[in-house]
Amino acid sequence: MLTEFNLSESIALLSRNPTTLDALLRGLPNNWVRCNEGNDSWSAFDIVGHLIVGERTDWMPRLRLILEHGEAQTFDPFDRFAQATESQGKSLEQLLDEFARLRKENLDALRALNLQTEDFSRPGKHPALGVVTLSELLATWTVHDFTHLHQLSRVMAHQYRDAVGPWKAYLGVLHCAGHGA
Repeated sequence: MLTEFNLSESIALLSRNPTTLDALLRGLPNNWVRCNEGNDSWSAFDIVGHLIVGERTDWMPRLRLILEHGEAQTFDPFDRFAQATESQGKSLEQLLDEFARLRKENLDALRALNLQTEDFSRPGKHPALGVVTLSELLATWTVHDFTHLHQLSRVMAHQYRDAVGPWKAYLGVLHCAGHGA
């Protein structure tokens, strides 16, 4: 059964992710949070940094743009790799704290907008996808978090890919090819 977009459910899901990441990552040694799957893949540190950039420059700015200008003004392109420079010199703990603060601020601002059902169909314009709706943006924000939680579990499991020995055959997370950054 598919679920239609529901703002209160999305807020409930989005509000849990800073705590989830904090519980999973805070205090782990660098070999767990700074390692990736090779090549240009992301580490847990990179993923948290990416989520922070999204909190600052993507979700709420685009939502406000839809409310203020509709599809008359195209969203600014999102820099999916900005965390490479923006996270430099910070610790993972600082990033976790910053993500929690920004997410809380954004969800508080979202609640304060007191969006109504008719607002969800309001259009905006994505630079690559064309016309999108406010509900699609909010649903994507929610699923985007799940994409990176999935990525995080895959990256972290990768660190023990050899240590598990023959059980590797039964561990699907070690066979997942990934789904982009």
